[in-house]
Amino acid sequence: MTETSHILVVDDHHEIRDAVSRYLEKNGLRASTARDASEMDARLAAGRFDLIVLDIMMPGEDGLSVCRRLSAAGGPPILMLTALGDDTDRIVGLEIGADDYLPKPFNPRELLARIKAILRRTDIDAPPVGGLAGKQIAFGDWVLDTDRRTLTTADGTEESLTTADFRLLAEFLQRPRMVMSRDALLDLTAGRSPHLFDRTIDNQVSRLRRKIEADPARPKLITTVRGGGYCLSTDVRELSE
Repeated sequence: MTETSHILVVDDHHEIRDAVSRYLEKNGLRASTARDASEMDARLAAGRFDLIVLDIMMPGEDGLSVCRRLSAAGGPPILMLTALGDDTDRIVGLEIGADDYLPKPFNPRELLARIKAILRRTDIDAPPVGGLAGKQIAFGDWVLDTDRRTLTTADGTEESLTTADFRLLAEFLQRPRMVMSRDALLDLTAGRSPHLFDRTIDNQVSRLRRKIEADPARPKLITTVRGGGYCLSTDVRELSE
């Protein structure tokens, strides 16, 4: 991160919004706030944010709907705030694209630590992974341009990648047809070991599948290996200049 990261705190309780934003700014981050989805959309239209802290329970459009919408559009990383013990919302949030979650009430230090962990994983200034820099890599019906971080098909369909998408795909492309455990993928892409019940890699694989698979529910490119992890089940080749 070469400049101060900008966090958008979305919560209908002004005490929480104000307390979180003050704490983040006290610890070296920029912070803006929004009280609901409508105000959040206005903030996003007016400027760029590096991460959204998003409450699930809000009037109007709820946090799960917002998370699904932003994830589908390739929006910023999302850390969801959930009601304590509400496992259903937590699991659904992770499945539809949240990068992490934190139950209320929470310790501000833990919130800050989780935000910084997500920012490290999604640092937009991170260089291309491994030996893929400056190359065009073909796999399945796609061609990855590693400089532009875009995927293109023969008919011209183009799909942009978040940094997290790019890092994960790059690891698969460097190890085609190799089974990679969830722990190994998390270490390679995030540089950390998983916590108990950590779904980070599963969520990232699901998001990547929605971009590259003809049918994400029946993936052909990134397949699940029972008891093993994931595998890029197709050949990879480098295109000549």
